[in-house]
Amino acid sequence: MQIGLLGKANVGKSTFFSAATETVVPTGNFPFTTIEPNVGVAHVKVDCACKNLENRCGNNSCVNGTRFIAVKLIDVAGLVPGANEGKGLGNQFLTDAMQADALIHVVDASGSTDIQGQPVSLGTHDPLEDIKFVEEEFDLWFKQILDREWHKLTKEIEQKRTKISEGLARRFTGLGIKESDIDKILTSMSLKVKKPTDWSDSEIMQFLKSLRKISKPTIIAANKADLCDDLTIIEKMSEKFVTVPSSAETELLLKKAAKAGIIQYVSGDDNFKGNPSRELSEEQNNALHLAKNVLTKIGVTGIQKILNTIIFDVMDLIVVYPVEDESKLCNKNGQVLPDARLLDSSSTAKELAFTIHQDIGKGFLHAIDAKTKQRISADHTLKNGDIIKIVSTLSRG
Repeated sequence: MQIGLLGKANVGKSTFFSAATETVVPTGNFPFTTIEPNVGVAHVKVDCACKNLENRCGNNSCVNGTRFIAVKLIDVAGLVPGANEGKGLGNQFLTDAMQADALIHVVDASGSTDIQGQPVSLGTHDPLEDIKFVEEEFDLWFKQILDREWHKLTKEIEQKRTKISEGLARRFTGLGIKESDIDKILTSMSLKVKKPTDWSDSEIMQFLKSLRKISKPTIIAANKADLCDDLTIIEKMSEKFVTVPSSAETELLLKKAAKAGIIQYVSGDDNFKGNPSRELSEEQNNALHLAKNVLTKIGVTGIQKILNTIIFDVMDLIVVYPVEDESKLCNKNGQVLPDARLLDSSSTAKELAFTIHQDIGKGFLHAIDAKTKQRISADHTLKNGDIIKIVSTLSRG
């Protein structure tokens, strides 16, 4: 699972990455602070299935019944207007972004950076313009890919050497776009019944926009929300896009303070507790006071909420726990609920088997729902929180 993190200079993108992954990366108020994509591990946070069990999980990814599930976060470099034309880091940025399963677009909700990422007076730039230009960059890049292959593609279809959806999927295969996604869009737009040579320019652009939306679902991280005079601009963004207000700087501060033993704080909490045994400097007290003001204004820092929202609401994933012993709910070493998998909500038992190992999937016989003790078939659709044992020719005995 890969989540791409993108945003223009000076919006707090690298700070967001550091706060989410606890990885130190360069930050600065200039374009291309990030030259190569930084890759780190962030975590979504859920109630673990062990909360309803006598025995809690015996691993570091579960803390008091809260499960932390790893996702790869890619800090993508080089976002400037005209990237599709090669400006900035151009195609490198678009290629890196397209490797992600979903995207977090970090914008400066306070309006204190212009379209190029240069500092301006607070509230003088409309962050909705940033969202618009990013969408247009992707749409125009998709258009370039299609234009290069359009003559060849239409000829193949006319000669009945390929189906429309299959031919289009081949052109976009390097971007992780599925033929099933293309087929859905063609059906919804009634383009299957028309020859591609009869598609209008507006139909082609609408197809590409739909392709971008379905293949790269995106959430808006309305960063620096604590600097806004009010949250009206965030309400406007929320009318058109999935938007979560955030303060990456505050999250990073709180995580560092927690790591140093100054406070008790877990990402996603709406408050923190001081350590009475620690004497703080005036500077530390002031910083924590500012952090409290941020939480009062926007509720939470937003970093954890953004990660959870994109995984569970935008991408509609579920958590499933594979085990080897359906009675003790453990692996062969006796570890209770040793693994938690993020799967598409339509995933089947056999598809779960393949995520464990290709050979286990190929040798799939049946599965067992550890909660009900019932045998389930290969095409059984899994539910969030299921605990599943896979029985395979490779795993019998």
